[in-house]
Amino acid sequence: MVAELILVRHGQSLANVAFPAADAENLLEVEVSGRDAEVPLTETGEEQAKALGTWLAALPEEHRPEVVITSPYLRARETWRIAAESSGLRWPEPHTDDRLVDRLMGELELLTRAAVQARFPDEAGRRADAGEYNYAPPGGESFADIAVRLKSFLDDLHRDHADRRVIVVAHDAVVLMMRAVIEQLAWDDVLAVEAEAGSVRNASISRFDGSSGTLVLDRYNVIDHLPPA
Repeated sequence: MVAELILVRHGQSLANVAFPAADAENLLEVEVSGRDAEVPLTETGEEQAKALGTWLAALPEEHRPEVVITSPYLRARETWRIAAESSGLRWPEPHTDDRLVDRLMGELELLTRAAVQARFPDEAGRRADAGEYNYAPPGGESFADIAVRLKSFLDDLHRDHADRRVIVVAHDAVVLMMRAVIEQLAWDDVLAVEAEAGSVRNASISRFDGSSGTLVLDRYNVIDHLPPA
């Protein structure tokens, strides 16, 4: 068992701003090009990453992470890079793990809601029939699939980094489903978490304490370290 697991969602990305705006206007196109894995941070996201670095620098030495693992996506890697640099401290070399990627949307990747409705008119019915937990977009994955890869990740994490403090920088779906896997939550319980705490915020901190021999939630979706919006 790891001694501590800190989960951080990446800072605000270009897609986090562009897609809500496009969906609000029912647009078919959005000004985000390339692959989802390559979407960069916004200036706000960079400032959030710097604030994360300030928070890390304020931790007592005996509480600082000893292992750093990020999603391979640019926005997660950059969040850690900026945080590490702004902290002014030396950190372990970060590693990436493909099991920490954002939810894979397959053929729906980087499409607005209007574009999905126009190009994939049957998807709404498929989604309703499958249910939100089991629905997988064409060529993509379901939340159930995410749970499987995160369980594999956690099994390896405990084996390879027992008794060490670990920080993971990834995505909202990863943070949410990591909690589901660790706490063995049913899907209704996951929905209740979202209803109570809201969606996982950019650059938020969630922490599990493993000192008792099992991971126990200490805080979830906290943004007290960030500057006012």
